[in-house]
Amino acid sequence: MTDRPILMFDSGVGGLTVLREARVLMPDRRFVYVADDAAFPYGAWEEVALRAHILDLFGGLLDRFRPAISVIACNTASTLVIDALRARFPGHPFVGTVPAIKPAAERTQSGLVSVLATPGTVKRQYTRDLISQWASKVHVRLVGSTQLAGLAETYMRDGFVDEEAVRAEIAPCFVEQDGRRTDIVVLACTHYPFLVNRMRKTAPWPVDWLDPAEAIARRAAALLAEVEPAPGGRAGSGGPADGRSGHGDIAVFTSGRDDAANRRLMQGFGLAVDTGEPAAG
Repeated sequence: MTDRPILMFDSGVGGLTVLREARVLMPDRRFVYVADDAAFPYGAWEEVALRAHILDLFGGLLDRFRPAISVIACNTASTLVIDALRARFPGHPFVGTVPAIKPAAERTQSGLVSVLATPGTVKRQYTRDLISQWASKVHVRLVGSTQLAGLAETYMRDGFVDEEAVRAEIAPCFVEQDGRRTDIVVLACTHYPFLVNRMRKTAPWPVDWLDPAEAIARRAAALLAEVEPAPGGRAGSGGPADGRSGHGDIAVFTSGRDDAANRRLMQGFGLAVDTGEPAAG
């Protein structure tokens, strides 16, 4: 097992959905999960300030953990700063997360697709360019949710979520047009899959909820193989099946927060909360 970890980054706990899938594909790797909770929610930031914050934060993270690759498991951060990260740290490989608009356009039967995202992702030109490039022949509705990421954070820590609040946030995704209905909703925030069962329960009709976590994990595994080629393939070739025991995987909270709820949540994902100095940002 290599000593160089994979760094998984998100504004909060949403990237745990990607970590879960990445462990299946790369069970012998160590992971460092970084939750930028000091800056959560990213939607409250001006773009210039948020870009500078993430770039500065990564300077400290890369120096401290020396990861093999970094996964930006956050649509808002990726659509804003992934190119700037690659330019600032040209020797380090990054995997970004973008709305799964292309596969949604390929799979839809009704031609009506909704993209459920944070307001930052919805307003980004990057998102509109994806629609122009891959979904010009279908109708795509962009839905910016101000509450879902926070609801997911609360749910993961406290085990409770207001279902009526979930219903209100997803309602604009459901479109009826000329006898057709929305049949795919793209979950364009890694927090949202944690609430997908509540979404199914409160939705007005069944749809395919497109979770990008597995695709992001596959891309990370492929990039890792390019960075560290090994005979026989390292990913999946050794280590415990759940990717937890003895790996020393850690979670870092940029706020330095270390409470019982955080510890319980992270332990459920096989992560020990790191109590060292949070990275400067």
